[in-house]
Amino acid sequence: MDTSPTATVPGYPMPRAAGCPFDPPPAVEELRAAPLAKVRIWDGSTPWLITRHADQRALLNDPRVSIDDRRPGFPHVTAHRAGRAHSTPRMVTNTDAPDHTRLRRMVTGPFLVKRVEAMRPAVQGIVDRVIDDMLAGPRPADLLTALALPVPSLVICALLGVPYRDHAFFHHNSSRALDRSLPPAEAEAAGQALIGYLDRLLREKLADPADDTLSDLGARVTAGEMSHDEAVHMGVALLIAGHETTATMISLGTLALLRNPGRLAALRERSEDPKAVAGAVEELLRYLTIVDSALRRVALADIEIGGATIRAGDGLLFDLAAANRDPDAFTGDPAALDPGRPARHHQAFGYGPHQCLGQSLARLELQVVYGTLYRRIPTLRLAVPFEEIEFLPDGITYGVRALPVTW
Repeated sequence: MDTSPTATVPGYPMPRAAGCPFDPPPAVEELRAAPLAKVRIWDGSTPWLITRHADQRALLNDPRVSIDDRRPGFPHVTAHRAGRAHSTPRMVTNTDAPDHTRLRRMVTGPFLVKRVEAMRPAVQGIVDRVIDDMLAGPRPADLLTALALPVPSLVICALLGVPYRDHAFFHHNSSRALDRSLPPAEAEAAGQALIGYLDRLLREKLADPADDTLSDLGARVTAGEMSHDEAVHMGVALLIAGHETTATMISLGTLALLRNPGRLAALRERSEDPKAVAGAVEELLRYLTIVDSALRRVALADIEIGGATIRAGDGLLFDLAAANRDPDAFTGDPAALDPGRPARHHQAFGYGPHQCLGQSLARLELQVVYGTLYRRIPTLRLAVPFEEIEFLPDGITYGVRALPVTW
């Protein structure tokens, strides 16, 4: 493979290797040996693919790089996304400073590290109750629906002020809104259903506020600090991100540990050591990198990096999984799962001003789950052969359709 700075590799995104569902595509791994390379995407354009850890950090924090998907040259995921860019409301996920700064500031409070840490006893109580219910239920159980989805859903519902009784509705529509294999009209209908749902909830909070994030957003609407539509779309983004990605990490992390019984036994033995559990969480985040769609940006000016020149208007794709396997950034063998490896500098949450807002909450939930589940159910094991696990490669995150377990 020609890996010169001007090489063009066809067909991005590339499928993961058969039999190695946790690993990035081999071709993407090979591209990391190049200073930079270009890839051809669905519309024939050739954005730059950024795979090295250091290059990603430099560019994702560079004000000359924009997330604004209305700009010419932005490498859209699909033709449908490209067509809707100018009609999509401005959110934290598609705006640069100063709009991004203003919108993000509206919701940082609940996700500050100290406030999240104060939630640990409540999250521990949720995890214990959900495990109790799973143990009292039938075997085998689907870990995804019995534990991985309920835990983050209960947490984000309490934080936002969303009734948990509606979880089946928002689980269904969230997964469909993010499913790239669906016809665009069906995915958009699911997204509109969520928008309508959050719109009704926000109006209820405006009339009868409570001590929750949606009520806080309503207060900002009343004060003229943000529009009603901005608050609704912020609520949708927080609801989806608050349960979908963490649920995927719980199920895939458990699967990865069950495939590495020695690593699982070591984690179980140290499950009451907060530092050991926190370190294992960071390594699992690095190793799995569940975000299965490259971060997308466009250059606003010429940028020299890696011996190449990115021109103004060039699209940029950031493959986080490749950066998280970069041997220049991580000690030992980055292709191996090693919970003892220092991995806090991974990029599973992205990097720079658009780094995941809810990362502190996700870390807390994962620490509590990984520190509790394997200790309380030491004989946990797969109920089917690994080869029968069905993976879902068509969403924004890479996950499983179900995770049958027994004990």
